[in-house]
Amino acid sequence: MSEEGRFTIHLEQREGFQINVAFDWKRAPDLLMDEPPPLGEQQGPNASRLLAAAAANCLSASLLYCVFKEEPPEHCLRTEVDCIMIRNEKKRQRIGGLEVRLILADVVTQSPRFARCKTLFEDFCVVSASIRQGIPMRVTLLDEQGTILHESE
Repeated sequence: MSEEGRFTIHLEQREGFQINVAFDWKRAPDLLMDEPPPLGEQQGPNASRLLAAAAANCLSASLLYCVFKEEPPEHCLRTEVDCIMIRNEKKRQRIGGLEVRLILADVVTQSPRFARCKTLFEDFCVVSASIRQGIPMRVTLLDEQGTILHESE
């Protein structure tokens, strides 16, 4: 696989298990990560939570771009993600799966592009497509009333 781009993010341990993350974008604020007790003090998200958030964010942005291109309407999408933690055969904790639910306002579902995008947008999400190579993921699109509009695994 050819390398098409690269970026560097800097992490620095502060105290205990707190890690400061400095991104390569000047306008992006630093992020404090931490582990839950008993290791850390839960002062920020841990890596599992960031992975789940990254997948959900990428899917959200991919759907919005597919349906609206550059200017999606405000507050037209909410996303929830469940991260399923399991123990492997060596009793080590692992991420066993992600379940992502995108809850769509009528302005999304009534868009002329939605019918095509609901089956297409996942293929363009860099993060979730990469994660899926090793972690099972279910993605569900729902309207605001909870009706399933599309589901994939």
